Amino acid sequence: VDQHLCWSNLLKLLLELVVGQYEHFGYPPGYPEPVQEQYTPPQLSPDTPRIQLRLAGDKRKHNEGRVEVFYNGEWGTVCDDDFTLHAAQVVCRELGYVEAISWSPSSKYGKGQGPIWFDNLHCTGKEKTLALCPSNGIGVSDCKHTEDVGVVCSDRRIPGFKFINTMANHIESLDIQVEDVRIRAILSSYRKRIPVTEGYVEVKDGGKWKQICNAEWTQFNSRVICGMFGFPGERRYNTRVYKMFARRRKPTYWDYSVNCTGNEAHLSSCKLGQAALGKSNGTCAGGLPVVVSCVPGRAFAPTPMSGFRKAFRQEQPLVRLRGGAIVGEGRVEVLKNGEWGTICDDNWNLQSATVVCRELGFGTAKEALSGGRLGQGMGPVHMNEVECSGFEKSITECFFNKENVGCSHEEDAAVRCNVPAMGFQERLRLSGGRTPYEGRVEVLVERNGSLVWGTVCSDGWGTMEAMVVCRQLGLGFASNAFQETWYWPGAVGADAVVMSGVRCSGTEMSLSHCLHHGGHLNCPKGGGRYAAGVSCSETAPDLVLNPQVVEQTTYMEDRPMFMLQCAYEENCLSSTSGQVPANSYRRLLRFSSQIHNNGQSDFRPKASRESWVWHDCHRHYHSMEVFTLYDLFSLNGTKVAEGHKASFCLEDSECDEGIEKRYECANFGDQGITVGCWDTYRHDIDCQWVDITDVKPGDYIFQVCPMNKNTQEKNLNCSHD
Repeated sequence: VDQHLCWSNLLKLLLELVVGQYEHFGYPPGYPEPVQEQYTPPQLSPDTPRIQLRLAGDKRKHNEGRVEVFYNGEWGTVCDDDFTLHAAQVVCRELGYVEAISWSPSSKYGKGQGPIWFDNLHCTGKEKTLALCPSNGIGVSDCKHTEDVGVVCSDRRIPGFKFINTMANHIESLDIQVEDVRIRAILSSYRKRIPVTEGYVEVKDGGKWKQICNAEWTQFNSRVICGMFGFPGERRYNTRVYKMFARRRKPTYWDYSVNCTGNEAHLSSCKLGQAALGKSNGTCAGGLPVVVSCVPGRAFAPTPMSGFRKAFRQEQPLVRLRGGAIVGEGRVEVLKNGEWGTICDDNWNLQSATVVCRELGFGTAKEALSGGRLGQGMGPVHMNEVECSGFEKSITECFFNKENVGCSHEEDAAVRCNVPAMGFQERLRLSGGRTPYEGRVEVLVERNGSLVWGTVCSDGWGTMEAMVVCRQLGLGFASNAFQETWYWPGAVGADAVVMSGVRCSGTEMSLSHCLHHGGHLNCPKGGGRYAAGVSCSETAPDLVLNPQVVEQTTYMEDRPMFMLQCAYEENCLSSTSGQVPANSYRRLLRFSSQIHNNGQSDFRPKASRESWVWHDCHRHYHSMEVFTLYDLFSLNGTKVAEGHKASFCLEDSECDEGIEKRYECANFGDQGITVGCWDTYRHDIDCQWVDITDVKPGDYIFQVCPMNKNTQEKNLNCSHD
């Protein structure tokens, strides 16, 4: 028996060691995550110092920042000496986040003020409050504020987390997530609108939704609330109808009041105080529940339940976002002296990013991105060290340093903005794929008074339509559009075609905004194996033409037909060239094109090298039959001439400083364009032209379009002698 017990204990010990060794790996894909624990307020002994925490400083997200501690009536900081991820875990858990992601030393989020309350912290990660971690003692430190520590917490909240104010004077930073706050439409006229723009501001507390007393509510608070929900501004509302409603239904008030300055990107940055409620009955003394009425951006103007019907349009011509996968995110580009340029990320923070977001008709910024995270731009760096108060109408009104010494496009600033909840994701899904990023496209439509799922007819289905699907689902960029999906079984009972004739421009926020047949379906092939499908990717190449190179190298040449036989075989001449004698001439508009990859992944030909096509006349392989389209339009938009460039050599001609070339055509090498590099097709290469022999003298629009559809247009004066 003793021997059996010994072996049992040994096996138990080994099992614990194995589990402990691999615990940090998490669960493998396909396994359900463990059920998350429900939050229970910490039970602290009477002798435990009472502190409060907040995340402050120059932060780019609401769930990161400099760790600040409120103790003995004063805010202070924490020194980075001996600080570990275990200590960061205690901080994040105490603030209501599930876990810590990372921590940063040396005042990454700026230098704080006041005492340095903690130094040489030695936490295990299990403590209920930072005050229980061993340290030098509260207020005992030999650090300076250049050593202030910061943390990044997970954006997931602890289920059921409730803020407990243990401070006598109730001075604290409110630390709740958007999921814990809502705008609830009260009036029937607003309940049917998407998005919800007006109603009670409610906070979830202890599992119940509660209203906020408006006795100390300010316009600045409304501005922050509207920004969180994707709206650039707030407006007045009819108070009389809400007074009538409050008299009919007694509100349940939250225990706290909010005090925002108006330039916060998130409610978590506002101060929290004790609400001025009646002592006995919890009523709002002389007041009513807080109501906000938000002004949506033009692209999100509320409509009845039928939804939003127009494609997204920018509101301001001086600022734009590029390189983002979804609406409301992208690299920030500014128009100055007729040329688009970027912003350097020095000092780039949520406050400046929020000015950009509001300017473009979105809400506050969710994230201020640096380091060219959403692709590198072209042209000049127009702004550096941007500093905004948060109330500017445009980023161009903010203070900035005009000297861009040391700034390159590797430091291009970007934003992710809060956008209104339009409910688009609930009406579309991908089914049958191996990963959540691929599958048969299924849409939710109304049929005979009920909502049913069905497929999309694949006739004419292409990359533009796939782009809209991936954007609508928040899955990034379109990798492929599929017209057959027999290998993806899809959901049972959703085989019937419910949408046909879909044609998208690529900018729509929802597939329902694209042109389609409506209720009169027309799909000869039917659904099933011929239903439309997509695969999406979080990153993508972004091919952008350098228009200055085209402008500087364009000229006309008259070339005899007998020297154009190879070009004729590759369809590089206009259709009339087949009926002319060999001694006649063709007039060619020649130019160089420089195609930059400003995206987040390398551009590669889809065809493998084994399937490249050999062209005997030019004696080279084509990795892509059409790499770039060249079109000439009249001023009324009619195409009058066209050309194209097949890719016989797709390689890194040059790269930005610090980036190595990866692709070259020599010796049948790999073809592609690396991120931060460009491929140049010189003007003296065959087919690097448009045949304008049949074009009359006049003004035209010249369009050069790389295959990823990022089009640049230049006006050229095309005249014949």
